[in-house]
Amino acid sequence: MQSEARMNVVILAAGQGKRMQSDLPKVLHPIAGKALLAHVLDTARALGGSRMVVVYGHGGEVVRERLASDDIVWAKQDPQLGTGHAVMQAVPHLDDAMPTLILYGDVPLTRVLTLKKLIAAAGRGMAVLTVDLADPTGYGRIVRDNGALRRIVEHKDASAEERAIREVNTGILIAPTAKLKAWLGGLSNNNAQKEYYLTDVIAMAVAEGVTVASAQPADEWETLGVNSRAQLAELERIHQRNIANVLLEAGVSLADPARIDVRGSLVCGRDTAIDVNCVFEGEVVLGSRVTVAANCVLRNVRVGDDTRIEPFCHIDGAEVGRDNRIGPWARLRPGTKLADHVHIGNFVEVKASDIGEGSKANHLAYIGDTSIGKNVNVGAGTITCNYDGVNKHRTVIEDDAFIGSDTQLVAPVRVGRGATLGAGTTLTKDAPEGKLTISRAKQITIENWSRPVKKPKSK
Repeated sequence: MQSEARMNVVILAAGQGKRMQSDLPKVLHPIAGKALLAHVLDTARALGGSRMVVVYGHGGEVVRERLASDDIVWAKQDPQLGTGHAVMQAVPHLDDAMPTLILYGDVPLTRVLTLKKLIAAAGRGMAVLTVDLADPTGYGRIVRDNGALRRIVEHKDASAEERAIREVNTGILIAPTAKLKAWLGGLSNNNAQKEYYLTDVIAMAVAEGVTVASAQPADEWETLGVNSRAQLAELERIHQRNIANVLLEAGVSLADPARIDVRGSLVCGRDTAIDVNCVFEGEVVLGSRVTVAANCVLRNVRVGDDTRIEPFCHIDGAEVGRDNRIGPWARLRPGTKLADHVHIGNFVEVKASDIGEGSKANHLAYIGDTSIGKNVNVGAGTITCNYDGVNKHRTVIEDDAFIGSDTQLVAPVRVGRGATLGAGTTLTKDAPEGKLTISRAKQITIENWSRPVKKPKSK
């Protein structure tokens, strides 16, 4: 068996993807928020590939810029003359002491376990990943003789008898590197496409007496590639359903497994429930017994046990403690840290602020660049005026303070422990602890005043 930790990995990513109808190179189109090629690179890394060579072509400089990494060697294919020609571009970078695994930048969902099976099947020889399809149209057929794999014939070059074969080539293979280099040197483009087919190396291996084995994936979708927006959407749903199944197995309740999108990683505790149309981006960690109601977006968030997030909340770069109540229609922006038992209500926005245990802002408030202590009540319509047009300033509200409705706190300003601000106050100086502070125009009533009446239009 070949060592999983010692191999060359060549990833073919030069295709233009005309059917995508896009200026973006095909391999940069995302599934679950990550480029197709990035999925394949992560799989190669998980296998322990010692050397990764990406063969790029169309839009290659953009691909290199987006996915630059010290562990990738880049090889350009120009012009593009087929899969065999693509692998030829990687030859100078391949170590003969290690076998070479060929993967594809637009086939993102192949499991690591499947590739390990392929590597094991190869032994010291060669192995091809195949799959049985109900409709094999367009695929290269696997031609066998008494069960032994003898060659692969492309669809356009296949006879009627060969086209009836349902076992097809996925293009993924592993081969001894020194022999692969020699076979590549003997390829011909004498075929219907006038291209250099990588699949022709199979017949060369057989002719030399090299054992050509095969392996198959557990699921057909592992071998599916992306050539159109429709195929991209199809694989997105397959991938999301796979993620949903993992969550369900871990004890998470999903109102509808078909209506969840995870674009990064989502880790959940036991008995957490997620309603429909929720999107999770970056790294999201939800504790146990957390409820996320419908139509929420969470990005790079940690949420403590027993917290409930009501519908239509947007939480980004925040830390949320235990037993919080968030929303509906709340927005928590980066730098927000909520302690335990905090309530953030409807149409409340919090940014770069710490809110202490038991505090609440239940309605229509903006809290920015603010430190709030324990058991503070922030009334409806309150805003912290933290930006003077050039610099941000900080507001401090100490424990047990009460902020009346429609209050403006003009930073930098401090509200002392146990202080109360009357409704409608504009606070420009520190409010002393334990006292009532009011900033309010005197109320007067104008006698003998009449509301204006609209004059009738002249005829």
